[in-house]
Amino acid sequence: MLHLVEDGSGLRLDQYLTAHLPELSRARIQSLIREGAICMENGTPCKPKTPVEIGMRLRIDIPEPAPAVALPQDIPLRILYEDPDLIVLDKESGMVVHPAAGNPDGTLVNALLHHCRDLSGVGGVERPGIVHRLDKDTSGCIVVAKNDVSHTSLSAQFADRDTEKIYLAVVQGCPNPPEGTIFTNIARHPVNRLKMAVVNPGCGKPAITDYKLLYYDSATDSSLVRCTLHTGRTHQIRVHMLHLGHPLIGDIIYAHPARQKAKPGRLMLHARRLAFTHPSTGERMTFLAPIPPEFSPWVSALSPSAQDNLT
Repeated sequence: MLHLVEDGSGLRLDQYLTAHLPELSRARIQSLIREGAICMENGTPCKPKTPVEIGMRLRIDIPEPAPAVALPQDIPLRILYEDPDLIVLDKESGMVVHPAAGNPDGTLVNALLHHCRDLSGVGGVERPGIVHRLDKDTSGCIVVAKNDVSHTSLSAQFADRDTEKIYLAVVQGCPNPPEGTIFTNIARHPVNRLKMAVVNPGCGKPAITDYKLLYYDSATDSSLVRCTLHTGRTHQIRVHMLHLGHPLIGDIIYAHPARQKAKPGRLMLHARRLAFTHPSTGERMTFLAPIPPEFSPWVSALSPSAQDNLT
C-alpha cells in the first residue's frame, strides 16, 4: 500500500511507523525496512533512522502473517477483579491487547494465557477471551471472559449496548458548548487507511459519544473531558473530538503533538469506568480504573464538586 506522510516531521522513520502501524512492533518495522518491504514510492531504500518529511510517500508491503497462536508469557497484570467466569483489568498504556502481524508476543493475551492457564480457545484461539478491546496507547478498564458462556454473554452486552463505558480524555483547546452529544457515522478514512473518519449519513456505522468539559487549563490550552460511549467504533473518541476541533493530547495519528503545549508523553485517553451484568449471577457490576499520574495536572485542579464526574 502507499502511505502519504501528513504529520510527524522530524521523527525517525521507525518511530513514525511505530505510531502509525500500532499492530507492528518497532523491531518488526525496522526489520521490514531493512528487508526493503518499506521504501520510498519510487523504490528508493530507506533506513530506520531516515528522517520523516511531510509529503513523503512510502510504499509499505507487509507479508501476510501466519495465523497467530499466542503463547503464555509471565507478564504482570493489574487486576481489578477476578472470579471463575471473568477477569477485569486495568490495561496500561502501550500494551497491545492481542497478537497481530509483527507483534506476536508481549500482549495482554500472552499475559492472560499465563495467568488463567485454561483460557486458550475461549472465543477463538487467536483472541482468546477477548470481548472488546482498547487501543494500544489507551489505558484503563477491560473485561476478559474465562469461559464460552461468559464470552457469549459479554459479547452480546457490548453488541446490544448494555454496558457502560466512560472515558477520561485530555483534548486540545476548550470545547464549546461545554457538553453535548456527538452523533455521526464513522468509517475507514478514504485516503489514509490507518485512520478512521466521520463520513456522510448512509456510509460507515453510527457512532454516539456524550462529552462533558470538566476543566480547562489556559496555560496549556487543554481540557479534561469526560466521554460516555454509546457505541464502540474504532478510535471513536479520538475521531469525535477531532470532529469538534479538539484532538486528543498526544495523539500522533489524529493530531500534531509537537505543536501541542501539553506534553504528557502519551495518548491522553483512559477507560475510567466499565459496567456490565455478570454472566452467571445477573448482578450489575461497576469497575473504576485508577487515574494514571499523567492526568494529575488536570485532575488535581478540579473543584470538589467536579470530582464526582471522575467516578
